[in-house]
Amino acid sequence: MRRLLALMVLLLAALPVPALAVDPPYQAQMEKLAQMLGSLYFLNPLCKPSAPDWRQQMADLVSLDQPDESRQQRLYGAFNAGYVAYARLYRSCTPSAEEALARLLIEAEANARDIHAHYAE
Repeated sequence: MRRLLALMVLLLAALPVPALAVDPPYQAQMEKLAQMLGSLYFLNPLCKPSAPDWRQQMADLVSLDQPDESRQQRLYGAFNAGYVAYARLYRSCTPSAEEALARLLIEAEANARDIHAHYAE
């Protein structure tokens, strides 16, 4: 019985274990940027209809980063969370929506520059 147990342990130890993906050091910043892009995607049509397509910007960002499935889902989840957060607050362009939009643009640009400055090859 002990030999069988020892053999089973050896067999289990010899089985290949799938490697767990490790997030890059900028993942948290990317998720924050994705959340800001989702917020911009909601706010821009309210206050500046001719603004950039933030959804396409998000798709381009993900395409360039080439994340694995888990990271990709988290990035899109952050984008959607940013969209929903502002959709709960605003139905039309108000002075506070304009202020939020201006601040998000500044913060998103700073975040994108920081990621690029620290991690671009």
